[in-house]
Amino acid sequence: MILAQNIFKNYDELQVLKGVDLHIAKGEIVSIVGASGAGKTTLLQILGTLDKPTVHEGTKLEIDGQDILKMSDKTLSQFRNLHLGFIFQFHQLLPEFTALENVCIPAFIAQKDKKETEAEAIRLLTYLGLSERANHKPSALSGGEQQRVAVARALINKPAVIFADEPSGNLDTQSAENLHQLFFKLRDELGQTFVIVTHNEELAQMADRKLVMVDGQISGR
Repeated sequence: MILAQNIFKNYDELQVLKGVDLHIAKGEIVSIVGASGAGKTTLLQILGTLDKPTVHEGTKLEIDGQDILKMSDKTLSQFRNLHLGFIFQFHQLLPEFTALENVCIPAFIAQKDKKETEAEAIRLLTYLGLSERANHKPSALSGGEQQRVAVARALINKPAVIFADEPSGNLDTQSAENLHQLFFKLRDELGQTFVIVTHNEELAQMADRKLVMVDGQISGR
């Protein structure tokens, strides 16, 4: 699903990533942990095509069989929208839109049929236990509900992989546990692949693999 080789990232003289090699299989849940500044979020952003690596000899990034480093910016943007999903610590829902409308946005960007998109959004919200909250705006939803709407939004285009950056970091303990269980339900029932940066040790240990980042490199597998 994801093949990354010799991934470097420099910001001027600061070297954040120092030759990361990584392979993630379809349907796998991988957690990435480490101290602040170890390079976790930078790696996630590069794997998620939100940032580009500093190319060295042998640098490679393939996702779902596609060579990411050979794509133009336009092609990469289209690939990201159609094949990758994102969940962040703060749900980043648009406050002026309902839960249903927020979920539909990535599909509308891809110019998918409005009726079919709304039907799929309702199906996802129902699957996530939010059918009665579809027409509520984010301000009327709890933190856990908002994050589940964000999960539905990440799923709307049936992505190959979902990248999550501290997805439960802004939730209370019970909501966080519910979200963690949801990830594994999605993996078991839909074959969804997840790459998760987290400081939550419980979530990290639940993953199929826990990768530990130290000083810009993966030190454990």
